[in-house]
Amino acid sequence: MSRPLRITAWIAAIFAALILALVVFIATFDWNRVKPTLNEKVSAALHRPFAINGNLAVAWARQRDEGGWRAWVPWPVFSAEDITLGNPQWSEQPRMAGLKRIEFRLSPLPLLAQRIVIPRIDLTEPSADLQRLKDGRANWNFDLGPKDDKAEPSSWVLDIGAIGFDKGQVNFNDATLDAQVRVLIDPLGKPIPFKALAGQSEAAKALDKQGNDTQDYAFGLKADGRYKGLPVRGEGKIGGLLALQDAARPFPVQVDLTAGDTRAAAVGTLTDPRNLGALDLHLKLSGTSLGNLYPLTGVTLPDSPPYSTDGHLVARLHEPSGATFHYEGFNGRIGDSDIHGDLAFAASQPRPKLTGKLVSNQLLFADLAPLIGADSNAEQKARGGASQQPEGKVLPVEAFRTDRWRAMDADVEFAGKRIVKSESLPVSDLNTHVVLDDGRLSLNPLRFGVAGGQLNSQINLNGQAAPLQGQVKLSARGFKLKQLFPTFEPMRTSFGELNGDAQFSGTGNSVAALLGSSNGSLKMLVNDGAVSRDLMEIAGLNVGNYVMGKIFGDREVKINCAAADIGIKDGLASTNLFVFDTENAAIYIDGDANFKTERMDFKVTPESKGLRLLSLRSPLYVRGTFAKPNAGVQTVPLLLRGAGMVALGAVVAPAAGLLALVAPSGEEPNQCRPLLEQMQQGKVPKTVQ
Repeated sequence: MSRPLRITAWIAAIFAALILALVVFIATFDWNRVKPTLNEKVSAALHRPFAINGNLAVAWARQRDEGGWRAWVPWPVFSAEDITLGNPQWSEQPRMAGLKRIEFRLSPLPLLAQRIVIPRIDLTEPSADLQRLKDGRANWNFDLGPKDDKAEPSSWVLDIGAIGFDKGQVNFNDATLDAQVRVLIDPLGKPIPFKALAGQSEAAKALDKQGNDTQDYAFGLKADGRYKGLPVRGEGKIGGLLALQDAARPFPVQVDLTAGDTRAAAVGTLTDPRNLGALDLHLKLSGTSLGNLYPLTGVTLPDSPPYSTDGHLVARLHEPSGATFHYEGFNGRIGDSDIHGDLAFAASQPRPKLTGKLVSNQLLFADLAPLIGADSNAEQKARGGASQQPEGKVLPVEAFRTDRWRAMDADVEFAGKRIVKSESLPVSDLNTHVVLDDGRLSLNPLRFGVAGGQLNSQINLNGQAAPLQGQVKLSARGFKLKQLFPTFEPMRTSFGELNGDAQFSGTGNSVAALLGSSNGSLKMLVNDGAVSRDLMEIAGLNVGNYVMGKIFGDREVKINCAAADIGIKDGLASTNLFVFDTENAAIYIDGDANFKTERMDFKVTPESKGLRLLSLRSPLYVRGTFAKPNAGVQTVPLLLRGAGMVALGAVVAPAAGLLALVAPSGEEPNQCRPLLEQMQQGKVPKTVQ
């Protein structure tokens, strides 16, 4: 053998001997002797107690799951038992976390390239007590000492592939979230395939499209405690291996959780768990009111009847502008109304924002009542309403939650394709665009289809002001009387319409307060109609029934025109002009309604036309509260015919203003125009031919 070959052989032999000696040393050395030093160094680095209380060992083993030639290379396998990690000094509890056993294997060859590769860590019976104080201090944040900016970064790289775990327990106590929750983790008796729970959900279909096959469910979860003062209870299932390096490898998740009266059931996957990267879930959500989601999620939603939804939730938790959540293609019910659509929530700055488009194919009018606190006391109590409607009060007093309006922004479009109120008084559809911007809420437009016409409105509420400032504009056009009262036979051949305008502004944090301080006006025209006591019963107007009976008896009466001009000042609505022109008489209504006190006081005076006689010979009054109005006959005898027109000069201007509401009605003449033109000229109304 030549000299160079002998040198090479000796070097190889020495290198092999060193490796063999290292292997023997690692295998035979009593690693427990280094525990005191190791515990001391780790405790000093973490600034809290750390200890390996049990056996510390290293063994060599081949890893057959590696495949190829690497399956024949022995790897060092490290194990330690009874490990505890203490809390920082500010905590009243001594221990933060513990492990019955930890085991991991180290890939030896990457060490040559200064890479510490640990394909998998297995944790046996982990336990943790996580704590955060009101000042933000959390025991999962470690004080590693001041950072030396001049020090060069380490050239060594730590690469952990996955974490496997056994049964364990986590206690979570967070004063900033007002949460105290305990989670128990136990192995399932038998693994459950992902699709056995996910089925054909959108989350499962997304995995199929990506070609990813997730692992089985291996562990069960049980949770109980309190969150935001509400009792929390839930259960679920998760996989057994958490992939840290493979961000695209899905980790199965299934939970069924209740918090107070809200329930969430979800099944799907978590990807990139090291960074909480993304969630893809089939989510079912239900509760007594959408408004109750605010303390749980921070999302401002209106009060509602009981609801349930079922849809596909996709979350991107590390977007540059903030986490995003998309609830796609969901279906559900709110009260007795159906709801469908897409919503997106972005945790952006300066405020989070909710966007989306919603549609209801059949919307019950009663399901809109909680939006303004107009549902019953029992219903308010069931959904957790803060205030209950006082007995005898008609206008809703439940306060708008303006403190929530500045927590987020919103831009949501909603369409109710068919609204059901009752067969006798149909409201056909609804469209609105809701915008919430830094505490300012607008519904522009808020459009209802009513009886072949439209009710267009613009609502602006400034929640920044204290109290709230509100402005409302309403425009009713083309309400067909035969559609407005479809069950009233005399109206079925009518060509009459209702048209009107209203606007008011006010201050206050409820509907009652806004109307009680309002200023504005109401103008309305009805032409070519009919009225009777039966119609009053259909409309639920008992006082109107009494008035009709006193004036006309039981007969049906043709209305040529009904005109109203009402001014509103500081919550007091007073009549400038309120007249019904019928085939037999002109009926004048004078008085006012006080929205602050919810009381009314009106006088009803009929003026007979020609020699036609009325059954009533004295004026009527309608007075009392909105909840219980009453009517009767004035004790003052009926004055001479025409006396009601003494103040006709005062209605000249209102009559002229109402002429703008006279809309063309095809071939049929509009019978309000002659009446208003006569009154504009200061004349007593004649029978319209």
